[in-house]
Amino acid sequence: MRTAFDIVKAHYDANLRRDMDGMLADIAPDCRWTEMDGFPCAGTYVGPQEIFKNVFQALGQSFDGYTFTLERLLNAGDDVVAVGEYTATNKQTGKSFKARVVHVWGVAQDKIRRFEQFTDTLRVAESMR
Repeated sequence: MRTAFDIVKAHYDANLRRDMDGMLADIAPDCRWTEMDGFPCAGTYVGPQEIFKNVFQALGQSFDGYTFTLERLLNAGDDVVAVGEYTATNKQTGKSFKARVVHVWGVAQDKIRRFEQFTDTLRVAESMR
């Protein structure tokens, strides 16, 4: 059986390959995915389809080169914490941003059940003005 750490690492490995199916593969149908208040796609979305539409697709429509770079992945049993950086360029304004970010994951029964993002939303907002 894979550990929570293995499951979250597989998500980030898929992200590096730009493999959306791989990124969504371990997300449970009832996963609650929360993007931080003040972020362009702020809110809580449930399940892979809502997450794809309201997060990944929405960010791709608004930004060029949207990238998460993983710096550290911390194992906390059924929880995993990722520390890294977002970079992108807003399509409308042409302004780029770089923002530190922390992701907190909850895994149970071999599936991602919770995700919460913490980031510097001001940096992102500045790129949109």
